[in-house]
Amino acid sequence: MTTGETTGRTTGEDTARSTDRDADRDESEGGAGALDGVRVIDLTQVMAGPFCTMLLADLGADVIKVEPPGTGDQIRSSWDTPEPGHDSPSFHALNRNKRSVTLDLRSDEGRRGFRTLLEDADVVVENFRPGVADRLGVGYEAVRAVRPGIVYASISGFGQYGPYAGRAGYDLIAQSMAGSLSVTGEPGAPPVKCGLPVGDLGAGMLCAVGILGAYVHRRRTGEGQYLETSLYEAVLAMSVWESTEYFSTGRAPGPLGSAHRMSAPYQAVRTADGHVTIAANNQRLWERLCGALGLDRLVDDERFATNTARMAHRPELIALLEGRLAAESTDATVAKLLDAGVPAGPILDYEQILGGDPHAAARGMVEEYEHPVSGRRRVLGFPVKLGRTPSRVRRHPPLLGEHNRELLGET
Repeated sequence: MTTGETTGRTTGEDTARSTDRDADRDESEGGAGALDGVRVIDLTQVMAGPFCTMLLADLGADVIKVEPPGTGDQIRSSWDTPEPGHDSPSFHALNRNKRSVTLDLRSDEGRRGFRTLLEDADVVVENFRPGVADRLGVGYEAVRAVRPGIVYASISGFGQYGPYAGRAGYDLIAQSMAGSLSVTGEPGAPPVKCGLPVGDLGAGMLCAVGILGAYVHRRRTGEGQYLETSLYEAVLAMSVWESTEYFSTGRAPGPLGSAHRMSAPYQAVRTADGHVTIAANNQRLWERLCGALGLDRLVDDERFATNTARMAHRPELIALLEGRLAAESTDATVAKLLDAGVPAGPILDYEQILGGDPHAAARGMVEEYEHPVSGRRRVLGFPVKLGRTPSRVRRHPPLLGEHNRELLGET
């Protein structure tokens, strides 16, 4: 099929390929996922790209991870590798539900193997620095010459064009240049990056969304397309409140610690044994908070009578709340506020969350699988619950080149 050959919702090629894959599916893997029948060629490494393709794999896509012979994805042997012969926990965290083949894309033989995989591919994802995929002969133009209907996605540090396009992609740099470091941390303190790699993971999620949109378009029209995003744009796209503040006032927003830009009190407040997070972000909740803590006098205090006033006098407000809670535990405070209908919670660490928090367990956010080398392992679950096609761990993170024979006919 070539671009534009069909205008129906489902192309004949798509239907035939899906039927063939249905027949080949290992019944022991359970029911089909939402993306069952979609084949993704994954040329990515490290975090942003592998996270994107793992999301697709979790949804049921057949993701074929193409890796350099000998070394594979560089994160296989990152700092947290437990011992020789084992892949790192970082690799395990980002590569479940995939198959692995090894190809040297710098060689004619490797490019021939890549073209073999393309014969049945719907999507290609790469996260090389701009221009590298073209030099290797696996860029969009080369791929669509073989597969005109391909959905081809690129993830980079700063995008495929623009003054910074040639720069390497690192989460820290993206956070610093897209604003995150300027608004994270406490006022007057040194720059602090977000504790989570929001550039890497955000770019992976946004790329997955773009791929799904492009695939729906292809199913409707038969047309493939090229799409790209970057770590820089992922961080900047998350600055919804910060950009709004700048557009509205003309002033660059600064760090606020745990506080909110548009509501108060909405932040972490010190207690006798730690902190409680309080989200009294409207007048009704503010009045409930005051009642729960025996601070009814503050409701009529002109400094705190409205949200605008509370924002203007936030340091005084937090000092009063912390003075009230100085002799009260976090657990007791949370219980009291929840009973009053005020959103509140403790600050939990990952041992508390992943080591036994009942809500994380109830939501299926910790899953287990058996790995042929590393044994029983735990991993985060899929965060979206699909009613008819639920995600599951179907495959362990692949060993390097584990599926060469299955996919390339190599012995």
